Amino acid sequence: MDNRISGKIAEMLAAVYFLLHGFKLVAHNYVTGKRTGAGEIDLIVARKSTLVFVEVKKRSSIDDAAYAILPQQQQRIWKAAENFVKNHPQFNDFDIRFDAFLVSSKMTFKHVADAWRK
Repeated sequence: MDNRISGKIAEMLAAVYFLLHGFKLVAHNYVTGKRTGAGEIDLIVARKSTLVFVEVKKRSSIDDAAYAILPQQQQRIWKAAENFVKNHPQFNDFDIRFDAFLVSSKMTFKHVADAWRK
């Protein structure tokens, strides 16, 4: 299967997972724009007063997916999260969390809440 397609399937799996766990989907594939030093956030979900920025990573194994979220990528996601909150002031008072949703090539998955901090 094409990597792009399997990545989109992994993102859909993550979105359904979060919806089934009581989260509201706030944004999907949020892009901050050029020259921001930030990147794309796969999913942004919210529950109560917590806003969660989710990195979905699909690799051959769950461990490979976890190791693929490099510190540089975490920093880009942090910058994108700051940009998102700045442009969406209704979330100013929310707690912020960064989660990883890891998917293997066999479509097994693992949700890691609070996967990293700034």
